[in-house]
Amino acid sequence: MPPSPLLDRIDIHIEVPRLSSEELMSKRTGESSCQVRRRVVKAREKQVARMGSCNGQMKAKELREHCGMDLGTKDLLKAAIAQFNLTGRSYDRILKVSRTIADLEEAAKIEMHHVAESINYRAFGRKLFG
Repeated sequence: MPPSPLLDRIDIHIEVPRLSSEELMSKRTGESSCQVRRRVVKAREKQVARMGSCNGQMKAKELREHCGMDLGTKDLLKAAIAQFNLTGRSYDRILKVSRTIADLEEAAKIEMHHVAESINYRAFGRKLFG
């Protein structure tokens, strides 16, 4: 089935499951909103320093320049393109989200787990609607 032109324009497709009563009532807490905000602000500042804008605004030349990967990571991305019948637009969005995930982790280059996470964000919408 060909990709949906609408879904192709959405960077992240993710399912958020309902929490169980035990999870709702537990005292465990995750990262605070303040901590998340600090990481996001730091990542955005790094992006602007690197190229004058945020990752979502990268053009083809900037994608090639700032989204380098090792051979194994490229192979993973090639396999995802074939398996999910991804378009060029989807490929670009996966790279941009992968670069953002790497920036949030303060990683200098995109690694396999960054690309895998980004692919998962795109694949969900295809499983649900495709």
